[in-house]
Amino acid sequence: MHLAYPAVLAVLLFSVGVYGVLARRNAILVLMSVELMLNAVNLNLVAFDVWLRDALHAGQALTLFTIAIAAAEIGIGLAIVLAVYRNRGSSDIDRLRDTAETDAADALPDAWTGDGEPLGKGAPGATEDPAAPAGKARKTEATA
Repeated sequence: MHLAYPAVLAVLLFSVGVYGVLARRNAILVLMSVELMLNAVNLNLVAFDVWLRDALHAGQALTLFTIAIAAAEIGIGLAIVLAVYRNRGSSDIDRLRDTAETDAADALPDAWTGDGEPLGKGAPGATEDPAAPAGKARKTEATA
């Protein structure tokens, strides 16, 4: 068997997987693309194991470990995607940026001139009002 045939097939599978990871917005399709990339690596491992005629069959053994890791990865990945879908109603990757626990009020504090007059959000040379609540307290105060 020529080594070029499985190697070219593995390169094509890996390229399709990379395209799927970079171009897709759905988290399930991204996970499927990662699995496609792992299968391309497995194909290369087995092909090189057969080509080198390794007595220990290290490529095939490593492929079994890769399959086990891929199964665990897809189980955890699907659990995360389902939890996000239940909370957000969408598995769109672009909308997952909102899941960070950072507080927008902490990122851009209210600016004060120091004499009690508000200067505006994030104005240069301004100091934060020491009496204003910080972080989540400010957020709950605004919603109350």
